[in-house]
Amino acid sequence: MKIKLKELGSLKQAEFELGELSIICGQNNTGKTYATYALFGFLQRWKNLFEINIKSSIIKTLLNDGTVSIDLNQYLSHTNKLLTEACKRYSESLATIFAASEKHFSNSQFEIQLDKQPSLTHAFELKIRSENAELFTLTKAEHSTKLIIAFLVGVEKNTLPTQVIKDIISKAVIETLFTEFFPNPFISSIERTGAVIFSNELDFSRNRLLKEMHNLGKDADPRELLFKSYQDYALPVEQNVDFIRNLKKISKKTSYIAEHHPDILTAFAHIIGGEYTVSDNGEAYFKPKKSKTKLSMDESSSSIRSLLDIGFYLHHEAQKGDLLIVDEPELSLHPENQRRVARLFARLINIGIKVFITTHSDYIVKEINTLIMLNHDSDYLKRIATDEGYQANELLNAEPIKVYIAEEALIKLDGKKRRSRCHSLIAARIDPELGIEARSFDNTIDTMNRIQEAIFWRDVDE
Repeated sequence: MKIKLKELGSLKQAEFELGELSIICGQNNTGKTYATYALFGFLQRWKNLFEINIKSSIIKTLLNDGTVSIDLNQYLSHTNKLLTEACKRYSESLATIFAASEKHFSNSQFEIQLDKQPSLTHAFELKIRSENAELFTLTKAEHSTKLIIAFLVGVEKNTLPTQVIKDIISKAVIETLFTEFFPNPFISSIERTGAVIFSNELDFSRNRLLKEMHNLGKDADPRELLFKSYQDYALPVEQNVDFIRNLKKISKKTSYIAEHHPDILTAFAHIIGGEYTVSDNGEAYFKPKKSKTKLSMDESSSSIRSLLDIGFYLHHEAQKGDLLIVDEPELSLHPENQRRVARLFARLINIGIKVFITTHSDYIVKEINTLIMLNHDSDYLKRIATDEGYQANELLNAEPIKVYIAEEALIKLDGKKRRSRCHSLIAARIDPELGIEARSFDNTIDTMNRIQEAIFWRDVDE
């Protein structure tokens, strides 16, 4: 899957592919977060962006016979058009994703190109319920091209509005066509260390609004409250805040990792040096290893806060096929823990969870390089891996890894004959033997080494 961006923040034109591991690195203010947030927003909302017209004859048959079958093959030839129209709708809504002025996104474009046609190999099942009972089901068997809609026996079919039934069927068709391409995303935004504060602030703002409505005089117009300033946040930040606010409910779930790969949770506990807990009122706490003390998030270090949502995601939400998006995973972490986080990501990739990161960390990129370079059938490399404590489930293949440098470069813009210098995403070379060529870091390191060598040799000469 290839994502193409135009006129988005500092990015004039850029494209990138989504791999098993995707990395965007580069200097500040070069468009990394814009690309990340735009990707997350689409993956979060794609089911509501597609529009498929369900014929009235299908609804008529369903209401008369209680069941109907839809051949999904009729939609396969239209998938590119459906995707193009969905991307256009999404492009027009980018201002709401970023909670910013529409004028900043008036020329922005977000496009997706699929590398294959939908396969329709996966099974699908959806049960529609009322308050007290199930109403009807939508099912598709594995490798089948038929979507079966059936009312349950005894259900009064005419109580459901026709348009509601059409919308439900439409979304089911969309999901069966495209769900294999768009992984379920979870994002840990750059604002995650303040998520607890944000959640409290949003609760305060909501309670304040209710109080103001209660205190309005009987002759006052409640619409006046709509013109007061209430802070909005970009969608990824709002998602982080909502996640923290719902920790009590989330903590009752069990993730795919907790059920099948508890060793990954052990590795995560080693990174944070303890474990997270949640109280009956939904407050998150950190319990250091071999200690009975429980620290609130206000009392905990910034590194503990920066990994809080990732920790609860791994324990309670993560499912195979997900996409974990982390904006600057190195935030507040010591270099040794940055290396451990890189190895944690590798474990997730190897159990079927995709990872997408932006980073300024040379430690993370170099550690990923090490995991690539060690993954060869060589007794010498195997001995190094054993001596340095690397495990087989941490090693990575280079092929499914995609790395991009956000930088100013000469590129050919669509519709232009000559190349222009502008901000874009430039694919980094990845060698199976040498790893990632991340010049964004290498140039800075080379400069620092040159200066230090000059200082050293001057001291020798004197």
